[in-house]
Amino acid sequence: MLPIALFAIVTISVLIFAGVRLKRSREKRELERYFIEPDDLHRMLSLNQDVLVLDVRQPLDLLAYSEMIPGAKRLPPKDVIANPSLIPKDVETVIYCTCNSESTSRDILQRALALNFSKVRLLRGGLAAWKEKGYSVVPYEEAFHLDTAG
Repeated sequence: MLPIALFAIVTISVLIFAGVRLKRSREKRELERYFIEPDDLHRMLSLNQDVLVLDVRQPLDLLAYSEMIPGAKRLPPKDVIANPSLIPKDVETVIYCTCNSESTSRDILQRALALNFSKVRLLRGGLAAWKEKGYSVVPYEEAFHLDTAG
């Protein structure tokens, strides 16, 4: 009886694990269509297209890399997640952070998509990819608080 119960537990565990991986994979593919490459953003900015660039890096990331994409507007990520209306619905918006997984940007994107925002994109690779392409950055000089709660 024990081997059958053990087999059932292992089988159920494998099925749950496979289901979770499948769901994550599907979500990742869905989010892929919202990415924009650094070259494409640079082209849009060079052509003076109507695009809002939002820097949503965590405060400690901003302290470590106190530079930003020219023309970008700084918004604390916790503020945007709490109040997505800080992102205009009628303007093409590109958000970026510095984390390798772009998790902060993804959180904001998912929140915006849940509220039917359609013009929000993520900068693939964030600030690091932008700089890697040799595109200019400007110093971030505004005061900010290192509120790491939330």
